[in-house]
Amino acid sequence: MKITLKGDVREFEAPKTALEIAASLSQALKKEALAVKVDGEVQGLTTVIDRDCALEFLTFADEEGRRVYRHTASHVMAQAVKALWPEAKLAIGPAIENGFYYDFDCDTAFSTEDFKKIEKEMERIVKANYPIVRSEKPRAEAIAYMQEKGEPYKVELIEDLPEDAVISFYTQGDFTDLCAGPHLPSTGYVKAVKIMSVAGAYWRGSEKNKMLQRLYATAFPKKADLDAYVQQLEEAKKRDHRRLGRELDLFDVRDEGPGFPFFYPKGMILRNLLEDYWRKIHREHGYEEIKTPMMLNRALWERSGHWDHYAENMYTTKIDDTDFAIKPMNCPGGILVYERRAWSYRDLPIRSGELGLVHRHEKSGTLHGLMRVRCFTQDDAHIFMRPDQIRDEIKGVYQLIDEVYKVFGFQYTVELSTRPENSIGTDEMWALATDGLQGALDDLNVKYTINEGDGAFYGPKIDFHLRDCLGRTWQCGTIQLDMNLPERFDLTYVGADGEKHRPVMIHRVVFGSIERFIGILTEQFAGAFPLWLSPVQVRILTITDRADAAAKDLQAKLEKAGIRTEIDLRNEKIGFKIREAQMQKIPYMFVLGDKEVENGVLSVRSRKGAVETMTYDEVLAKLREEIETKAL
Repeated sequence: MKITLKGDVREFEAPKTALEIAASLSQALKKEALAVKVDGEVQGLTTVIDRDCALEFLTFADEEGRRVYRHTASHVMAQAVKALWPEAKLAIGPAIENGFYYDFDCDTAFSTEDFKKIEKEMERIVKANYPIVRSEKPRAEAIAYMQEKGEPYKVELIEDLPEDAVISFYTQGDFTDLCAGPHLPSTGYVKAVKIMSVAGAYWRGSEKNKMLQRLYATAFPKKADLDAYVQQLEEAKKRDHRRLGRELDLFDVRDEGPGFPFFYPKGMILRNLLEDYWRKIHREHGYEEIKTPMMLNRALWERSGHWDHYAENMYTTKIDDTDFAIKPMNCPGGILVYERRAWSYRDLPIRSGELGLVHRHEKSGTLHGLMRVRCFTQDDAHIFMRPDQIRDEIKGVYQLIDEVYKVFGFQYTVELSTRPENSIGTDEMWALATDGLQGALDDLNVKYTINEGDGAFYGPKIDFHLRDCLGRTWQCGTIQLDMNLPERFDLTYVGADGEKHRPVMIHRVVFGSIERFIGILTEQFAGAFPLWLSPVQVRILTITDRADAAAKDLQAKLEKAGIRTEIDLRNEKIGFKIREAQMQKIPYMFVLGDKEVENGVLSVRSRKGAVETMTYDEVLAKLREEIETKAL
């Protein structure tokens, strides 16, 4: 049989398991392979290959390989729980990002003390290296089998499958679980595991069903990788924007408004600085700022397609017997702005930007600080252009986004998402739009990956995924090319031939959401923002009350010079004042005592601990340079 491996065709005697083929290629591949793709379908390494096909071996470096690895680890955890609490009923146990979970119906409430017991039993199962064997049963036989084992949740899952379905099971030692697979060849592949937490979870996500216990865990091939991941989580806790937002008095989400953030005075300084920077850079790139209404009528949303495709996420109301929706997106309003007058081909491109507040109904379980909210400000811009301007405009947007991310020190990856199943528009429109995005990226020599079928319903898109200092990625910027909405709204411009033509539209954001971007920045800098973004840039600390008058004069001079300044005249020890300022992440502390006042100098201390003695003019020049260059 002929096997294609990354374009290279090899001949093998049939039949062979995928693992045997890996071993014949190299011992390193045999050791690292976790699963295999057979003609694009992920299967286990014990799969017998008996025909010509294309194979791609998956390791822990591949997302699909990690999912197989961690899904097997979830079965190992389920086996351990059943060994320790035989009365526990099994629900589901999928792999998720960075780990896996398993839901149990158990009378014993799992505690952190139980985690060690479960992990120890998992280690025993791993050491036993049980082969993981797949088997199949007809639906009726599968139901009877799970009823005999006393697993009602598994029975319910099987009953939801078609009458003629063949049901697969995986067995390791004395443990068998209902599962579609695939899995690792044996339990011995699972090396380093750790249970992270326990939480309540309704069966099938419905509050009408019983509350189960969900054990979250993770697994890695090497203990060193697990230790590094746990250390990263500890660092992430220290940087959690929700905690820092409260401690630094920046922002919070209150119980009175789930998903609706509050910004406090210092948080508003940070927010306004970002918005001011956004306005400045957009002016430089030829954008005009607009503002569109927060609420528009149903007819508009039906015309745009949002009512049919997005209604479940929209907040609606009635005014004078007419349905209205609070905008979940700014695009239709931006289109109405374009519609206000006739345009010539000479006027294009038209670039308009908006810091528009949008509302989307997100499920309460998905809300997370500023990262997932129900109202947020999108830094939208809409560009209307001629077809011959597509590539240049996309390149211009890309360069603007790249410039912004570099200011904040972010590295990023780029993803091109193509046509989804629920799309609107013609094949020709989609081909032209996709070619425009891909061609611009190629012209710029940008490295990107293609995300098949994940575009917006109205057009393909380029997504920018920021990588923070902990290695986490966040989807922020996006560029979406749209030829469907101009068609639906009958948008036109007069061409050089005097006839009406259809413009092409770009939707794009840079920050994505101001709120989310602030959350990302807070965690990126652990609350210690660069000087230009810090709500308080300098705090003046007095050693004795004899320096109070000089401190007040200094504060007035700094404020007049545009430096955001606080003053601490409390009768406290200077060490206490310094520590408190450092806890508030204030970039610079100016310490004033008798000696500084007498000599007309400042003792300048950075939040990192460095101390210099400087004159006022010297320190002001230093601050201004750091602010103007947006130094990190």
